[in-house]
This record gives sequence, C-alpha cells and structure tokens, in this order.
Amino acid sequence: MIDSTDKASIQAALVKAGLPVLANNIGKVTRTSIRLYATPVDESTLKTGASKLGGSPDLPPGIAWPAWKDTPQSFIAQIRLDEAHPFDIEGLLPQSGMLWFFYDARQETFGENPADRGGWHVLFKDGDLGSLQQVPAPATLPVESRFHACSLRFASEITLTQQPDLEIPGLNWSDANQEGYENLLATLPNQSDRASIHHRLLGFPDTIQDDMRAQCQLVSHGVTDEDDSRAEALSKGAADWRLLLQIDSDEHAGMNWGNNGMLYYWITLADLKAQHFDTTWLVLQSE
Repeated sequence: MIDSTDKASIQAALVKAGLPVLANNIGKVTRTSIRLYATPVDESTLKTGASKLGGSPDLPPGIAWPAWKDTPQSFIAQIRLDEAHPFDIEGLLPQSGMLWFFYDARQETFGENPADRGGWHVLFKDGDLGSLQQVPAPATLPVESRFHACSLRFASEITLTQQPDLEIPGLNWSDANQEGYENLLATLPNQSDRASIHHRLLGFPDTIQDDMRAQCQLVSHGVTDEDDSRAEALSKGAADWRLLLQIDSDEHAGMNWGNNGMLYYWITLADLKAQHFDTTWLVLQSE
C-alpha cells in the first residue's frame, strides 16, 4: 500500500506506474496538506476557542457576524492555528490565532461571477484568544443553514495534483499518461475515494470538476470571458493561487454543497504569507 505521508513511497509508486518523470518532479506534483477529521460532538463539551466544524463561532468582542444580501452567512468552521501548526509542514499558516470561515446561507454563491465577492468571509485574529465568546446564530439565519458542531482532529497528508501538466511546464503528457496517473491516484488511501469525507487545509484540492486556479485568478479580477483582452496576461498568475480550506459535504454536520459537492477557499501564496485572509476567493463544485 502507498503511504500518503511519505514522499519516497509515492515516488516509488510513480516509477512503478511508468511515470518516472513525475517521480523526478515530486516537489512539483505533491503538496503537504493538513487533513481535518470531523466528529459530531455536544458543543457544550468543547472549550471556547477550540477548532470545530459547524456549531456557533467563538468570536472576539466587537466582531460582527458576516452577512450577504441582508441574510447572515452560515458559519462553516473555526481553525485554532496553534492546534494546526504541528501539522503545517511547510509553515504556511500563522503559528497562533484563529481563522473563521463563513459562506452564503442560501448557497447561491459559486465563485463564477465577480459579483459573488462578499458571499463568503474569512476572518483572522492573531495572538491572544482569551477574550473569545461563543456567539449564537442570528435569529434571521435560516434553520437549514445552521450546521451541527463537530470537533476536529488534524493529520499531515501528502496530496498530489490531479493534472501534472499544469504543474510541470513543457511536460510531454498524453491522454494515456493521464489515465495511468488517475488509476494510480485511485489507489491512494483516503485521498480520491469520494465515499469518504475530505476536509483539508492547504495542499492540492480534491477537485470534482475542472482545476479552479484560472477561475480564481480571472473572476477575482473581474474577467469571465476567455476572449477578454485582459485574460491572457492575467492567466499567468493562475499558478499563484493556493488552496486554503476545503470543506466537503458532511452529513454529520448537516452540510451538503450543491449535489454532494465541496467548498474551496482559495488565496494567493503572497497573500497567505502576508496573512491577508480577506482576499480569498471561493468556489463551489458539485457532482
């Protein structure tokens, strides 16, 4: 069995699958991710400020619950960064503080239109979290848009790109190569199996449809038409986008995105390093 926490194991599997060019470019086709495992929990048993999926956020005083088109947004998750830090192998996230994630309660925001901006929010607080208080959902947030609390457990996991030709410039890559590669991905434990739930921070996403980076780059800059005169120049920045958080449909939390889809929060590498978490772009993909 391939060890999804060991690059040497993945390299050996790539060579065995007849894909030595990928084994030789292991640093380009793999990224370390923080896998999130959610367990339903009585929220009253969680300490204030603990990482969690769903439930009610623990917010600093004076922070307003985000809204979109006059409706409060759904609270998705809060990530306590000192809990995630031991699993952040590449050191991309802040070592302390908290990230909060919210999303359009009506699930009408897909990241396909520049006007979608504002349909989600990522909040960040650095440093001391001693002043946090649990904030109940606003009365106007629809009941079906409130999610069940789940505790979160973290683990390091190596993810592979689903399209190597996007990571390696000039790669001589055929349909047969892609088919063999996808067959290999299907053998990776807990990665490509849609029967299991995939929540994760960082790494390559578990893409359901097309690669999202060009979409993030173009739409976040107001471009939706590939024939737009700005598209060619802007497209060069698509590779700058990184997955920040991926949230799968999860029956335990009462979350279902479209047709058993996923939410993907994206951020450029420069903004991630600068801790500018208000610049994210969100995409919803479903089956």
